[in-house]
Amino acid sequence: MAKTPHAGKGSAGIDADGWLVGVRRVLSPNCDERPDPQDISLLVIHGISLPPGEFGGPWIDALFTNTLDAGAHPYFAAIAQLRVSAHLCIRRDGGLTQYVPFLRRAWHAGVSCFEGRSRCNDFSIGIELEGTDTRPYTARQYARLAAVTRRLLAAYPRITPARIVGHSDIAPGRKTDPGPAFDWTRYRRALASVS
Repeated sequence: MAKTPHAGKGSAGIDADGWLVGVRRVLSPNCDERPDPQDISLLVIHGISLPPGEFGGPWIDALFTNTLDAGAHPYFAAIAQLRVSAHLCIRRDGGLTQYVPFLRRAWHAGVSCFEGRSRCNDFSIGIELEGTDTRPYTARQYARLAAVTRRLLAAYPRITPARIVGHSDIAPGRKTDPGPAFDWTRYRRALASVS
């Protein structure tokens, strides 16, 4: 399932195909072509735990690769048929996995709207943080998220700090993540301090 990243030099450590250089890859089939690959202009922060409230294990990879065993946990029966993905996932220990290259459209936002524009998957990058709405995210996650965000801002200058949002911001009433446990002030401070 995992593929070793190939070496390459791209903008801010992102190769010409839209992969972060030197990070773990697990290829998700749940993606397609963006309507306009030059229109990457939004970063969406998500939260995920599988099963809900539990961390670790192979379940996020399995969900994003359509291999989730519906019988492995009662919760999985309701979601095993979903076809979803994110570009990146940051685990509790700061481990980083990329599922979809940034130049392709990952299926992370669902029904969504930002500044009057719907279909946010078309123009956004989605990052999942392993966590819940109510349990604090880890220092390693904030550090990794800030570092990755800096790379994305350098590579995709249409994403600005004002265009970094939570899933709940683009799908209010439908989604709550990354939730009140996510400390936006801490993240923005960490982002500002990354060199």
